[in-house]
Amino acid sequence: MAIESIAKTLGSGSGIDITALVNGLVDAQFAAKQAALTKKDDTLKAQISAAGELKSGITGFDTALKTLIKTGSLATAPVSGNTGIVKVSALTTSSISGLPAQVEVRQLAQAQVASTTPIADKSAAIGTGKLTLTFGTATVDSGGAMTAFTAGAAASVDIDITASNNSLTGIAAAINAKKAGVTASIMSDSGGSRLVLKSSTGASQAFTLAATEDVGAEGLAALNVGVGATGTTIGSAAQSAIVAVDGVALQRSSNSIMDMIPGVKLDLVSASVGTKVTIDAQAPTAALGQAVQDLVDTYNELLATLKTATDPITGPLKSDAAAKTLLNSLRNLSTKELIEDPDSNLVSTLSELGVATNRDGTLRVDSTRLATAIANDGTSAEAIFKSGKGLSAELTKIATAATSMTYGLGYSVVRYKEAQSSLAADQEKATTQAESMRTRMTRQFAGMDSVVSAYKSTQSFLENQVAAWNKQN
Repeated sequence: MAIESIAKTLGSGSGIDITALVNGLVDAQFAAKQAALTKKDDTLKAQISAAGELKSGITGFDTALKTLIKTGSLATAPVSGNTGIVKVSALTTSSISGLPAQVEVRQLAQAQVASTTPIADKSAAIGTGKLTLTFGTATVDSGGAMTAFTAGAAASVDIDITASNNSLTGIAAAINAKKAGVTASIMSDSGGSRLVLKSSTGASQAFTLAATEDVGAEGLAALNVGVGATGTTIGSAAQSAIVAVDGVALQRSSNSIMDMIPGVKLDLVSASVGTKVTIDAQAPTAALGQAVQDLVDTYNELLATLKTATDPITGPLKSDAAAKTLLNSLRNLSTKELIEDPDSNLVSTLSELGVATNRDGTLRVDSTRLATAIANDGTSAEAIFKSGKGLSAELTKIATAATSMTYGLGYSVVRYKEAQSSLAADQEKATTQAESMRTRMTRQFAGMDSVVSAYKSTQSFLENQVAAWNKQN
């Protein structure tokens, strides 16, 4: 008889709810084991969640600090006394020195720009042959004519013009394809289209363009740029920037200059002969103070999460070595030497910078001590927040160890998930055992119920027989 049929007829003989009895016995037998497995599953889920939260917390802390440092707001920055003449910014590759300085922009660097006379149809054929581009230095008069040219050391560049690219549009594309240092564009108005050629900035970037024409397909000479050229005009002559720093005049090919004042990038905006602009250094006093406060606030938030996770009684990670290591590393952060070979009289730790530790392990900012440390030793305070060094390097070291897949919280998560997989197998096994026991007991009680039913049938027969006998008598 199938189990479903047995279940429907159970108790019909004995009058006992056999199904409820079997379920009660099976559930009682496996209740403790199921409760233990459920509790273990809840524990593993809590451990995975807590470990993931800590990984995210320390990684976020590290990333936020790196991002803040990268903005450059925590380092001494150069400032310009007249941004309409020269703008300044700090270079991350070297330290700022030599300030204050007086800068006079006598001439801006500019590119040579040459344009052709208007051509009615930019798609019409001009001619075929070869255009030769040569770089050097040039003299240009006020009317836009090149009066002298001296070729530089760089080799000339040949540009082939064939029937496939001999229009103004095709020639511009052919010049650009060479990527030789001159860009070509086409500018149009009601008078027609012009081929415009532009070099890089700097006096040595002047150029000539000379045509070698194919016989019978002349016309390219109209694009010549150079001494004696009549079909083109130079609208802007190539020249270098001239900048005087503290009275010493220097030339550069670009208006962005990074090698005149150590650690400072100069961006020339306009020339103003005789006007001296003061370039000075500005300490990031307010930014450093805010950074320390933000650091303390973030630290305390992460510490609270860590202490909850590692609580010796209720913490899901109370036995997790990686979590405890992270906790100890953070507790030592405020007293860690963050500057290599520090002078004993200078700031080298967060505690010396004004970060104090409370009795419960949280941090607070001693604003008076912080202000004094920055005022007296701003260089060391900045060094603590230097990119890739100091606090940033130490926090990265802590975060890397904490999230390691070999021994950190990353490995802890792997272990907990493996335990979850094993637990799932145990739960499946327990369920199988319970169902097996349920089936076995159901069959046993079905047999008992059948016997009881037979006894009842016999009893009923005998009772009916006795009643019949008594009636006859």
